[in-house]
Amino acid sequence: MGIVAGLDSAPDFTRIVVCDTDTGAVLRQGYAPHPIDGAEGGGRPSDVDPQAWLLSLGEAAGGGLLEGVQAIGVSAQQNGLVPLDPQGNTVRPAMVGGDKRAQVAAADLIDALGGREAWAQAVGSVPGAAQPVTKLRWLSKTEPEAARRTSMLLQAHDWLVWQLLGRPVRRTTDRGGASATGYWSAATGAYRQDLVELALGHQAGLPDVLGPYEAAGTTPEGLLISAGTGETMAAAFGLGIGLGDAVVSLGASGSVMAVHPEALADSSGMITSLADATGMHLPVVTTLNAVRALRGTAELLGVSDLEGLSELAMKSTPGSHGLVLLPYLEGERTPNLPHTAGTLAGLRRESMKPEHLARAAFEGMLCGLADALDVLRGRGVDVRRIFLLGQAAELPAVQAVAPALFGAQVVVPQPADYAALGAARQAAWALGVSRGTLDPRTPPMWQGPVAQVLEPGDELAVGQAVRQQYVSVREQTHPGAFRA
Repeated sequence: MGIVAGLDSAPDFTRIVVCDTDTGAVLRQGYAPHPIDGAEGGGRPSDVDPQAWLLSLGEAAGGGLLEGVQAIGVSAQQNGLVPLDPQGNTVRPAMVGGDKRAQVAAADLIDALGGREAWAQAVGSVPGAAQPVTKLRWLSKTEPEAARRTSMLLQAHDWLVWQLLGRPVRRTTDRGGASATGYWSAATGAYRQDLVELALGHQAGLPDVLGPYEAAGTTPEGLLISAGTGETMAAAFGLGIGLGDAVVSLGASGSVMAVHPEALADSSGMITSLADATGMHLPVVTTLNAVRALRGTAELLGVSDLEGLSELAMKSTPGSHGLVLLPYLEGERTPNLPHTAGTLAGLRRESMKPEHLARAAFEGMLCGLADALDVLRGRGVDVRRIFLLGQAAELPAVQAVAPALFGAQVVVPQPADYAALGAARQAAWALGVSRGTLDPRTPPMWQGPVAQVLEPGDELAVGQAVRQQYVSVREQTHPGAFRA
């Protein structure tokens, strides 16, 4: 069939991969940082001129990178709200990231609809500071003039697709991106304009939601542009996960997502019910504490890096000589304990050694993520294989502990830009369907990622005993807080 490209417009950079349509083999790639000034205090800015994304895209595509490409897919950071006026111009910079400014607005919205359960039933998620619906509420309360001028709402990948197509009258999105807005329901496949009005103060135009294999359009040069999607959905598609698979992502905070055939409404708000890039669903559970618990422990022990902490932990034994760390250092979302602190239990003379605390940090972090997995399993989500992502996934202590604690096969893929690969795979699907060479129900079968495969094996019983030790301490310290 030829070659396709996938571009991932992440918070800090654009990466482009050019792939063979039949196998997914990467033929060439480009990269460019976004030309964005840092926020006050050196953090990532919450307001970004979308033109920076286009400039970065153009630089990444330089040197003839896209020569011969027949279709492009776009992945972009989720939760980036781009408000447009009636002429299609931005009324203010795009609002991106977690955006802590919007925390009060999230609480306002939850109360305005009647509580967390009302939101979970309406759109499959409870508003948080990151979601576009919450940013709309903040906009209406803080910048009312900009809110009044807002007549169309796009996310980052919607805006980029629209720009690549030459800003046509029709604006589009996909199920994955729409499901992250807080005003589209993955369960019903429909927008909730009443929630847009509740947040913004008036109704606004929303992009058409395309199916997974549909094209957003074709450029005047004949280049097909697929629907595009959010980074989470694109990465899942790039990894090739399907029913029975879950992805555990180890960042400062953690997340667990899995493929499921139906949307899950969770009145507790622990599950965010997203749609994926294939027509299925992608329930997600997040924890506030993952690698930050490891870094905190390393600092406490005077260890310079996570590799050193891992080496120290491997000198201990499963169960850390009875030490248990509940790693709720920033409060916690799963279970819902926003104002709590971490707990170190099981202190005895023989357990008060650096190697035991180091191992307790790894076991505590992974047990916290196992709790998140149990939330999904408790709702009937099948989890037989777990993809472990993030830099910490390469640490020997993580790989030694995770399979037995999770009770499943663990796959550690080699680092790659799976979001860009997923965008390219989506482009290949749309191209194949448009030419009649691919079934709309079946995406192209690309090569899976190069990965290590780790089995629980004989350590399963030991791992489950460690997990039970953790659960006992959690229940004693926070009785009834966690119900999978």
